[in-house]
Amino acid sequence: MPTLLVRNASLLATFDDDDREITDGGLFIRDGFIEQVGSTSDLPETADEVLDLSGHVILPGLINTHHHFYQTLTRAVPAAQNANLFNWLVTLYPIWARMEPQDIYVSTITALAELALSGCTTASDHLYIFPNDSRLDDQIQAGLEVGLRLHASRGSMSLGESQGGLPPDSVVEDEDFILADSQRLIEQYHDPNPGSMTQVVLSPCSPFSITGDLMKSSAVLAREYGVQLHTHLAETEDEEQFCLDMFGLRPVPYMESVNWIGSDVWFAHSVHVDDEEYALYARTGCAVAHCPSSNMRLASGIPPILKMLNIGVKVGLGVDGSASNDGSHMLGEVRQAMLLSRLGAGLEGASLSTEDASPLMTARQALRVATRGSAAVLGRDDIGSLEKGKCGDFFAVNLQQLNFAGGLHDPLAALVFCAPVPADYTVVGGKFIVKNGHLQTIDLKPHIETHNERARRLLN
Repeated sequence: MPTLLVRNASLLATFDDDDREITDGGLFIRDGFIEQVGSTSDLPETADEVLDLSGHVILPGLINTHHHFYQTLTRAVPAAQNANLFNWLVTLYPIWARMEPQDIYVSTITALAELALSGCTTASDHLYIFPNDSRLDDQIQAGLEVGLRLHASRGSMSLGESQGGLPPDSVVEDEDFILADSQRLIEQYHDPNPGSMTQVVLSPCSPFSITGDLMKSSAVLAREYGVQLHTHLAETEDEEQFCLDMFGLRPVPYMESVNWIGSDVWFAHSVHVDDEEYALYARTGCAVAHCPSSNMRLASGIPPILKMLNIGVKVGLGVDGSASNDGSHMLGEVRQAMLLSRLGAGLEGASLSTEDASPLMTARQALRVATRGSAAVLGRDDIGSLEKGKCGDFFAVNLQQLNFAGGLHDPLAALVFCAPVPADYTVVGGKFIVKNGHLQTIDLKPHIETHNERARRLLN
């Protein structure tokens, strides 16, 4: 069984239950799982591969809980640059309707490459549009090639404009086909075992693009197979009004009415949710994927992340789609989460004095959301921290660079407070995905050319 020994890190942050931060730390990984973590002097002296990380900080791999990989093809589209969510969607739906299977495959590689280069080791994607014979299989194939752990969501839209929904009828699917394809994908690809590289999630897109019948049927199917459920919820005030007009309920009570409340459910955004509804999340185990950059980009609002955490809601981090961010930099998203939370606290009148900083999200809290928090959101206990028995997933950043000059008073916090940088190393199950700052699994130059060709075709 292959072994990897990592030694001499300036700081290793475990994010275990004791939040240990180990100076001169390291890891010993065997067959993809951590066998030892601690001071370098306490680790074995040899392995199949030895990596000296002097001058680096090591953290658990970051975990992305919400994305739309295909949107890397439509970044910064002029007509969608200055729109709120509903107008943004109406602008982009016709463009996305032109996608082909190769577009799904190519865009997945692009998004996962970006994520890997920013310290991400596990990503959940929400693919809900399947034009021109595109399939989730196209994404899963690309994910295996890049080498990150993938939670591939079989998304769907069935409520077209003619039925009162938002998406054009040309991009919705038959509900019987959606359910049959969902079952096929679970049976073919879902691996629930520790160290799993591929899991399948059932993810009807949103209240304004799916019928209540499909929401209920998807929940039944997911629970029959023991897979998770995911959808967008309460992202904007427009959505809240849509739900009131269409169903006579606010978004969260509507989810209750279709059996979408429970520990196997996580919602993207949850910006416009009241205190009673957040308490329901905490009681039932419903989780939230927080997407700060997208919420700012589309002017959706500021969710009270610290309030959620303080009452026991599971919260993870997501970069969201690359047409509403417009990037996939997980460490950068950690920073945005911290800063947006602080802005929200300031707008609510929280004290900003150094004597009373409790209302302000800390750098460590933001990193925990992106590691332990995100792992909990995805229902996984084999990732999210660096401790014995967990997957050998980590990333490392070299502190000896301009961005951190003068910031070594607290190296871990500097990763968040200072300008985001690429990862120098990203390792998944003991295998190098990024090494010395370079992606190991994909030749990026020809891939970028191919990606840009596919993007130009969609807009022409």
